[in-house]
Amino acid sequence: MLYGRLDDLREQTSRRLARVLLETGGTPQARSERDTATAMHSSDLAQYSAVENGLCFGRLDFENGELQHIGRIGIFRTEGDYEPLLMDWRAPAARPFYLATAASPDGVTRRRHIRTRRRNVVGLDDEVLDLAQAVPGRNEGLVGEATLLAAVGASRTGRMSDIVATIQAEQDRIIRSELNGVLVVQGGPGTGKTAVALHRAAYLLYTHRRQLEKRGVLVVGPNSTFLNYISQVLPSLGETGVLLNTVGELYPGLKAVGAEPVEVSAVKGRLVMAEVLAAAVRDRQWVPRDGIEIPHERDTLVLDRKTVADARGRARRSRRPHNAARPVFEREIIGALARLVANRLGSQFLDADDVSDIRSELREDERVMAAIDKLWPILTPEQLLTDLYASEKRINAAGRGLSQRERQLLRREPGAEWTPADAPLLDEAAELLGEDDRALKAAAAAKRRQDLAYAQGVLDILDLQDESDPDVLMAVDMLNADALVARVAQSDYLTAAERAADDRTWTFGHVIVDEAQELSEMVWRVLMRRCPSRSMTVVGDIAQTGDLAGATSWGQALSPYVANRWRLAELTVNYRTPAEIMAVATDVLASLDPDAVPFCSIRDSGLPPWHEKVDDLAEAVPRAVAREEKRLDDGRLAVLVPRSLAGAFAAGGDDLESPVVVLTVGQAKGLEFDSVLLVEPELMLTESPRGANDLYVAMTRATKRLGVLHTGQLPAVLAKLTPFSLDSE
Repeated sequence: MLYGRLDDLREQTSRRLARVLLETGGTPQARSERDTATAMHSSDLAQYSAVENGLCFGRLDFENGELQHIGRIGIFRTEGDYEPLLMDWRAPAARPFYLATAASPDGVTRRRHIRTRRRNVVGLDDEVLDLAQAVPGRNEGLVGEATLLAAVGASRTGRMSDIVATIQAEQDRIIRSELNGVLVVQGGPGTGKTAVALHRAAYLLYTHRRQLEKRGVLVVGPNSTFLNYISQVLPSLGETGVLLNTVGELYPGLKAVGAEPVEVSAVKGRLVMAEVLAAAVRDRQWVPRDGIEIPHERDTLVLDRKTVADARGRARRSRRPHNAARPVFEREIIGALARLVANRLGSQFLDADDVSDIRSELREDERVMAAIDKLWPILTPEQLLTDLYASEKRINAAGRGLSQRERQLLRREPGAEWTPADAPLLDEAAELLGEDDRALKAAAAAKRRQDLAYAQGVLDILDLQDESDPDVLMAVDMLNADALVARVAQSDYLTAAERAADDRTWTFGHVIVDEAQELSEMVWRVLMRRCPSRSMTVVGDIAQTGDLAGATSWGQALSPYVANRWRLAELTVNYRTPAEIMAVATDVLASLDPDAVPFCSIRDSGLPPWHEKVDDLAEAVPRAVAREEKRLDDGRLAVLVPRSLAGAFAAGGDDLESPVVVLTVGQAKGLEFDSVLLVEPELMLTESPRGANDLYVAMTRATKRLGVLHTGQLPAVLAKLTPFSLDSE
């Protein structure tokens, strides 16, 4: 019945869309309504297609005899009072599916978990919550344990799956937490942080749609591989209007993928770079020590240092960004030059119109404008940063808050690729520079004059078509040229996410940050500009911080913006990592923080993690990969390597849908695989000051099997690994 109703909805929507698309002509208002209907029906069709797999995943049996099916979206009967056939998982009425227990059943006598493959039911898991029928000692643990274990034990596909059918109580409380304020979700590897964050996005859009639909939701992930991995989760939950960005994409139009030493990224991530950029902008507002000579016609005009300094001071006192203050500076310099010319001609013989003509002539003189450009240039963020990096002199002038070593690290030649650490600096530069929008305003004004003239011409023609009956209303009786232009103007039917992607000044209704512990101070500065309401969900694990510019505590990252006005929620259960692997990873965690409480794994795999010392990685890695591939059973294997070895192994590449992928630890953050082959752990430890964090991340990516290959001594923190030999098989 549910799928029949879904098919009906899809067919009805397709017919409506077809009718709308076949309509032609009509008034401007009719065309506008047609475009709106097209967008709405297209969005509905996309949603119906996205939620088909696993449409219904649960049922609640209540003590009053009522049955309630739970699913990805709400579906209602068409007859009667529109009784719900399927309750949206985000609705308050569906919450007992995730929270009810035998001790607190909330009116539920039985909870049924339904596992499907396409439209076929392949498994049922019933939990009896009626204490009179319940077995003592059971039904108080994980909700839907059989369904949950089936989900976490399934082979990975290279794409993240939603957990809508298996959300646990501690996860549900976080997902449904209030919208306002900064919520920090701290959880170890495998606790479902990313899944909780994405389901929270879907829940917030459902619950606060009117508030969030206009401003949109931004999800920030650590890299493009990660975003590709999670890209299907929100559509499968019925939400397609969320903007997914990496840090390197926070500056619109930029996709920063360049690489640089971690020490350079760390310098760029420090908050002092905001002062460096502000100083770099001030440095471009030049006052020559001995004044400046400007050729004009057959004369040379000399501006002394004081005159230029006074003009600069006037422009700075305007409190406008650099480019927006340029007209003030230009006006002052042109005024000073006009006085020089007037004095040479004899100012006593000139009136105001004469002086105005002199100003106009000076503005049209290319040599005069070139001199002004030299004194106060119009700059783009890219130009400012490129010029700064390329000049040791500029870096030294602007970087007084940096050490000499840090200044040297910033130096690079023009033409180098932008890196993710550059994106927040470009955004900061854009804030400082502003835009010189005079040309844009002039072009917009010219286009409007052209549109008005055309519209008036159309009205004039219509007015001449029928003059025989003065009582007949004509077009000109109902609207003028202004109104006609407004009606035929192209409406913007883009979603909030689509508009936000191209607008640097866009402010979001809510921001979700995954792997937030990796964000630098400069990235936090950008995100706080994007979300002045401070409605944010911050997801991460301080123990996994690998970036030198990353956070060592949540207070350190958030206090400059919200003081102590943020709330902490913790995830405590490890669903991904088997107990055998976690026993080894716990020793790595203890080396990071002796007081850290290890996370509880919900299952054993029966497969002890192993290690082997080899002489030749080039020979051993392919052999180990071939061995693991035989055991994959349609799953995925990741070969995790230190950064310095990233290009040494060609097997699989980094396509997550490939059976075998080769990734650095940074690229693997937030991902999971059936099997992991970890190469040279000692090098992971030593090539970064936060190598232990990287090793901890690498150790906790596997859902089933973990193997370690090394040429040197095995790090002491991995002593619990079982010795193994590839030659023994």
